[in-house]
Amino acid sequence: MTVTYTARVANAKFCGFSKLLLAWKGSIYKVLYKEFLAFFAMYTATSVTYRFFLDDDQKRYFEKLAIYCNHYASLIPMSFVLGFYVTLVVNRWWNQYTSIPLPDRLMCVLSGGLQGNDERGRLLRRTMMRYASLSALLILRSVSTAVFKRFPTMDHVVEAGFMTREERKKFEGLHSPYNKYWIPCVWFTNLAAVARCEGRIKDDHTLKLLLQVQHTFRGKCSMLFHYDMISVPLVYTQVVTLAVYSFFLVCLIGRQFLDPGQGYPGHDLDLYVPIFTLLQFFFYAGWLKVAEQLINPFGEDDDDFETNWLIDRNFQVSMMAVDEMYGDLPMMERDRYWNDSNPRPPYTAATLFVLRKPSFQGSTFDMAIPKEEMHFQPLEDIAENLEESGTRHPNMALFNRLLHAAPSP
Repeated sequence: MTVTYTARVANAKFCGFSKLLLAWKGSIYKVLYKEFLAFFAMYTATSVTYRFFLDDDQKRYFEKLAIYCNHYASLIPMSFVLGFYVTLVVNRWWNQYTSIPLPDRLMCVLSGGLQGNDERGRLLRRTMMRYASLSALLILRSVSTAVFKRFPTMDHVVEAGFMTREERKKFEGLHSPYNKYWIPCVWFTNLAAVARCEGRIKDDHTLKLLLQVQHTFRGKCSMLFHYDMISVPLVYTQVVTLAVYSFFLVCLIGRQFLDPGQGYPGHDLDLYVPIFTLLQFFFYAGWLKVAEQLINPFGEDDDDFETNWLIDRNFQVSMMAVDEMYGDLPMMERDRYWNDSNPRPPYTAATLFVLRKPSFQGSTFDMAIPKEEMHFQPLEDIAENLEESGTRHPNMALFNRLLHAAPSP
């Protein structure tokens, strides 16, 4: 699942990223080493065949073919095709994460808007919050293999406590050929209307706010469903994949070290191991692997989203917010800066250097202007100067007329 290394790069320092190169989980080495070894093995087999199994005539023909392939391989626009594709996939990857429904705003509005310390009020808040969590679970179960493996059937959903048996009967009694993740959202809105009729939601503005937040929550569930249904166009993925694979298939021949005795341009050395070709494979094929990893972040790769962790976290904090924390407030008391008009929180020894820095006042705060340019000029003098310059420069006449026509402030 997600590989986090933020703390390791908190400060820029000499060779700061070099430590990350030794990581294995989520690394490019882990996802690319099989393709890399396969390419190197095919290159070695081609080189051995050229050196030891071809006669002189066959070698001359192979050498001409290698020069031809190396010349025209550069016509494949690898950087452009891969760069645009990976940018598209990375943007889509982050947009999918921001589309995951989080209950934080909904639980705060529900806790503050639906009143009642009695069992009925508690039941309404918990049930409505559970419906929101159920809707999120149903959509994540539809798009994430990790979540589906955890909740493979509706029996598991009921047993986990997200749905009661009576609710399951209602859910399965509503026949529709489409995904029914939205049904708990409708139950939520109906319960909100019931709470308003019972007077537990005090006014229509609070009800409107609650429904708006819930509709935003439901909209994110819908976006996840559509991201799952609408992929990056297959033809684009095929073009990028074919471009990378065909380029390196050509390189198997075109990047061979040829006999230096034949005097071919650029083939003065015979190093046996194509260092720069292997680096090029590592970069280009690695670029393609980045897109392959990110195009569907709801799988079980090292860098895929922690969907099961999100389900656990969201369900726990939402229930705590609307039930255990409802009405349970700490006693209000004066803060330590009550009589201080200029409160300054303390600093530790490790952060004292911040106090030595001057407070930022604005980018023009220290700008120096000559004193002779600081005096305001009377408008009459400005008008006369404009008239004189207008006779010499006719294009200034229009600006002069506009100045006289301007109303006085």
